Amino acid sequence: MDLVLRDVRVIDGTGGASYRADVALDGGRIAAIVREGSGDRPTAARVVDAHGLALSPGFIDMHAHSDLALLRDPSHEAKAAQGVTLEVIGQDGLSYAPVDDRTLAEVRAQIAGWNGDGSDIDFSWRSVGEYLDRLDHGFDGHGIAVNAAYLIPQGTVRMLAMGWDDRPATDAELARMKRLVAEGLEQGAVGLSSGLTYTPGMYASDSELAELCRVVARYEGYYCPHHRSYGAGALQAYEEMVGLTREAGCALHLAHATMNFGVNKGRAPELLALLDAALDDGADISLDTYPYTPGCTTLVAMLPSWASEGGPEAILARLRDDAEAARIRQVVEVEGADGCHGVPMEWDTIEISGVSHPELAEYVGKTVAQSAAERGEEPWVTARRLLIEDRLGSTILQHVGHEENVRQIMRHRVHTGGSDGILQGAKPHPRAYGTFPQYLGKYVRELGILSLEECVAHLTGRAAARLRLPDRGLVREGYRADLVLFDPETVAAGSTFEVPRTLPTGIPHVLIDGRFVIEDGKRTDVLAGRSVRRTPATRG
Repeated sequence: MDLVLRDVRVIDGTGGASYRADVALDGGRIAAIVREGSGDRPTAARVVDAHGLALSPGFIDMHAHSDLALLRDPSHEAKAAQGVTLEVIGQDGLSYAPVDDRTLAEVRAQIAGWNGDGSDIDFSWRSVGEYLDRLDHGFDGHGIAVNAAYLIPQGTVRMLAMGWDDRPATDAELARMKRLVAEGLEQGAVGLSSGLTYTPGMYASDSELAELCRVVARYEGYYCPHHRSYGAGALQAYEEMVGLTREAGCALHLAHATMNFGVNKGRAPELLALLDAALDDGADISLDTYPYTPGCTTLVAMLPSWASEGGPEAILARLRDDAEAARIRQVVEVEGADGCHGVPMEWDTIEISGVSHPELAEYVGKTVAQSAAERGEEPWVTARRLLIEDRLGSTILQHVGHEENVRQIMRHRVHTGGSDGILQGAKPHPRAYGTFPQYLGKYVRELGILSLEECVAHLTGRAAARLRLPDRGLVREGYRADLVLFDPETVAAGSTFEVPRTLPTGIPHVLIDGRFVIEDGKRTDVLAGRSVRRTPATRG
C-alpha cells in the first residue's frame, strides 16, 4: 500500500454512524478499510497516525465561481485548505464556454466582478471540451489544485446564439442553443445552469428553458437555476422552476436556495413544504446553500434587465445619459428592479466588497449609503458614479438574509453545500474561504443544527449522488482517495467579514487522488486536480 491512515474516526458520507478504522490507500484509491478489532492492521510505505482526527470524503462545493481562479492560482488555498476536493463551476448561467470571439469578450466584461477581467489568462479554448482540456492541462501540464465539474451556462449559450436581445428565440436560434447544450454535455459537462436575474439569460421564457432542459434530461444531467427572484415573488420563482423541470423530465438543483429580504423573514417552512410536496410526488430535486446570511454579487446586477439589453457598453451608455439614468433610478429605488429581486433598493444593505480599479479602493468595506453620506450626496449618485468609473466591475455584499431561514433550509433532506465563493475583491465574502469549516464548526459543534455524520453526508455523498459520480463522495473500498482529515473539536472558519482571506483551522490534511494537497496544515506543491467529466448515455 502507498499510505495507511491509522486509527481514524471514519465518517463515510452516507450519514450512518461513524466508526474507528485503519484506511489504506493505493494507486489513488481506497484499497482497504479495516475496522477496529476486525483483522490484521494494514501496512504501507507510509503510515500516518490519525488518532483524534475524523476522516471524511473530500467536500464537494456545489456552487463555485473558480472558473478562472483554477487557471490563475496553482495553490488555490481558499478551497484546498477547506477540504474541498471538487468544485462545480459554470454557475449562474455565465461562464467562458462555449463562446466565440465576440461572446468571450462580452462575458469577460460582464462577470469581471466575479473572476477578474481575465487579462492574465490565455483564452485558447472556445468549446466546453476545450475548456475542460485546459483544466486538465492546468499549470505546465501538471493539473489544477482541486477537481472541477462544469455546468453549461445558459446565459452564455443565449449570448452566443442570439446576442443580448430581449425577445423570444426564433426556431433556428433555439435549435442552435439546443445543439450547443447537447455538445457541451457530450464533451463532459454535468448539466446546465441559469442566472435568471442576470442578462441575457433572464430574457428566456419558460418554454425556451424547458426545451433546453429536455436536452439535459436526455443526457441525464441536471438543471441548476439561479431563479427569477429570491425576494418579492421568491416562492413563485421556486414553484416555476419545479414545474418547468417536471414538465421537461429533468433533474433540478436549486442554486443558493434561500429566502431573502424583509418580505421573506421566517418563510423557509413554506419553501420546504413546496419542495417536500414535489419530492413526495416523485420529483428529482436537490439544493445547495452557504451558511451565512449576506449574499454576494456585482453592483450592476441590481439594475433592471432592460437597462442591460445590448451588453456592458450599452449599460454604460445608459448610465452616462441623465434621462436614462433617471429612469433606472426610478425602477431601482421606487418600483424594485428585477435585478434586485423586485425589492426597492435599501442602500444601507449594499456593501462594496471589491473594485476592479485600485484608485476606487476607498469605496471598499463601506455601504453605498455610507460612501454617499461622506460625500454629501444621494446614494444613487454614488452608485451611478461607481458603476461608470469601475466599468461595472464592482462586487457587493448584500445584507438581506435571515438566520432562521438559513438554519431551517440546511437541515432539509436534499440539502448540499455550496460556497458561491467569489474570490475577487479586497474584501470578498468570507464564504469563499470558510463555508465548509463554518458548517462543521459553527452549525455542528457549536449550535448542533446538524449531527457531524449528517452534515458530512450533505457535503459529500449527497452531492456526489446529484452529480452521478460512481466512485466519489464516500469512504468506501474502491472509491477515489479524495479525502479530508479534520479535528471535530477544533475545526472552524478563520475568515470573517472583517478579515475574509483567513484560512480555516482544524483541517491538517487533504488528499486528492491519494496525494497530499494539504499536509500538516500547509499547502503542498501537488496539483492533483483534473476536470471531472460525465459521459452518460442519452435517453430516448
